[in-house]
Amino acid sequence: MIYRYAKAASLILAWGLTLVAGVAGAQSYPSKPIRLIIPFSSGSGGDVIARIIANKLNETLGQPVIVDSRPGANGILAGEAVAKAAPDGYSIIFTTVSIQSINANMFSKLPYDAVKDFAPITIMGSTVYVLMVRNSLPVNSVQELVALAKASPGKYTMAYTTSTPQLTEELFKLTAGIDLIPVPYKGAPPVFLDIISERLDTYLESLTSSLPQIKAGKVKALAVTSAKRTAFLPAVPSIAESGYPGFESVTWGAFFTTAGTPKDVITKLNTEIVKVLQLPEVKEKLLQNGFEVRTSTSEQLGEALAADIARWARVIKAANIPKLN
Repeated sequence: MIYRYAKAASLILAWGLTLVAGVAGAQSYPSKPIRLIIPFSSGSGGDVIARIIANKLNETLGQPVIVDSRPGANGILAGEAVAKAAPDGYSIIFTTVSIQSINANMFSKLPYDAVKDFAPITIMGSTVYVLMVRNSLPVNSVQELVALAKASPGKYTMAYTTSTPQLTEELFKLTAGIDLIPVPYKGAPPVFLDIISERLDTYLESLTSSLPQIKAGKVKALAVTSAKRTAFLPAVPSIAESGYPGFESVTWGAFFTTAGTPKDVITKLNTEIVKVLQLPEVKEKLLQNGFEVRTSTSEQLGEALAADIARWARVIKAANIPKLN
C-alpha cells in the first residue's frame, strides 16, 4: 500500500515538474534564434515581405529571426521543413493560401498534413486578383465578357500561371457558365507579353503583378476578385458587384509553426507579429508590395484555412482537375 502511494506521488510530482518546465519554457521564449522559413526565392515579393517583418521581430523578440528561403516544389519543401521541426516555436513558415490550402487538394500525396501538422499563428495580410483582357477585345465589363464567351463557347483563351489564379479562373467560369480555353504559363512576364501582343484574350493575375500593366494602359482591367473594390483600383468593380454576388477569391499570407507547439508560445508569436504588422512603416511597405495588412487570432486563421481547403476542393471536383503526383 505504501509502495502504491509512493509510486502515485512520484508520478504526480513528475507530471507537475513537466508542467512547470513547460510553462517556464514558454515564459522564457525565445531564448535562441528563430528560423522564418519561406517558400519564395530570394528577391521575390514574398521574400521582401518576410524580411520586412523579420527585421522588426528581431527587435521585439530580442532574438535573431533568420529568413530561410526554400523555394521549389510548389512550396512543399518549406512546408515539410516546418511540419517536421521540433514543436517549440523556433521554426515558423510564412506561407500563402495557394501553398497551404490549395496544395492540400491539388496533390494526391503530401509529406505532411496541411492542417494537423501545423499550428496557426496569424494572418499577415491579403491581396486580390484582377481579371484583365487584351485592349482590342470588344468588352469593357464582366457582363460583356460573359456575353461574348457565351456567344462563342471555346473560342477565347484565358491564361494562368500558378494554382490559385487557375482555380479562381475555374471558379469564375463555373459561376458565369462560360467556356474559356485555359492556357498554362510558367510566369507572369510571358503572359503579359502575349496579351499585350494580342495573342491571348483574358488573364487573371495578382494585383501586385498586374498594377503596372494596368496603369500603363497595356491591358484592360474588368474586375477584381475581392468581395468589394480595392483601394488600389477604386474605379474597377468586383466580380461580385458585376452580377455574381458572393464571388470572392483573395490570397492571404500567414504564419504557421509546428503542431504541438505550446499554446503560450503561439500566443506570444501572435502578439508580437500582430504588433509589428500594425506599425505604420510596415503597413506602408506592405502596401507598396500590394498587400493590405489583415491580422487574426490563431483560431481565426485555422478557420480560414479549413474553409479555403473545403472551397477549393469543390472547385477542383466541379472543374474535373486531375490531382498531381
